[in-house]
Amino acid sequence: MYQAAPRLLRQYTNELKRSVADPKHVPQPLRWADKGLFAAWLGHSTTLLKIDGFTILTDPVFSVRAGIHLGPITLGVKRLVAPALRLDELPPIDLVLLSHAHMDHFDIPSLRRLESPETSVVTARRTSDLLHVGQFRSVQEAGWGEEVRVGPATIRAIEVNHWGARFRTDTYRGYNGYIIEIGAYRVLFGGDTADTDKFRGIGRSGIHLAILPIGAYDPWTRFHCTPEQAWRMAGEANADLFLPVHHQTFLLSREPVIEPMERLCAAAGSGSDRIVLREIGQEFSLT
Repeated sequence: MYQAAPRLLRQYTNELKRSVADPKHVPQPLRWADKGLFAAWLGHSTTLLKIDGFTILTDPVFSVRAGIHLGPITLGVKRLVAPALRLDELPPIDLVLLSHAHMDHFDIPSLRRLESPETSVVTARRTSDLLHVGQFRSVQEAGWGEEVRVGPATIRAIEVNHWGARFRTDTYRGYNGYIIEIGAYRVLFGGDTADTDKFRGIGRSGIHLAILPIGAYDPWTRFHCTPEQAWRMAGEANADLFLPVHHQTFLLSREPVIEPMERLCAAAGSGSDRIVLREIGQEFSLT
């Protein structure tokens, strides 16, 4: 952490004057019905899902910056676009689903604001120490291949190609993707992953929606898949629809902001109509 502090301080100073843009779209989750699958992309890897009346929030990051919290300031990358909803605009959340402890996925200030006796958490192995466990309805850790139940939801942790350390020394922390199953609906949330064949065959019963990352690959292809790889992996998971995340929100790598979506659409070709929620704040439903 301390070795990175000078670089983060320079980044913090350089970005002070840059404003955060408002999202072009604002979802209306209070209008969503209690039957069917509804989704809104709030930015980065934060998605709001409602499946047969059960609400899920993935990797919630609502802070202006993602990084190291030092008192009143956060040293880290600044958002390009504000979240499509503020925390106080969210509907009641039944489940917070956390893929791993990286700061752009596991944002402590956001999680503190989400603490509620009505909200459960499912997270990766050896990450619950970062939470105020007693402030949630329940907190369950899951390792690859393990299933947990939260209300009507069955959550299965799956292997991804990434790593879990929040700092340099806590390499023991886990990292997951998930299969979410509620009623007749099945959703794949890939968290963060590089190219992998681990999704092959997981959708034998069908995946209605695959939520996979498509950004931060240049030069980090060892840790983050390219758009072309993400499209292929969604196909290997037998996904009907593809919701691309992990782009347009933070400058984490060298590729231009619009490049991931352009490459994804090119890779999809005639199947590009299966790509949903291309801009922050968009929403869709499947009923």
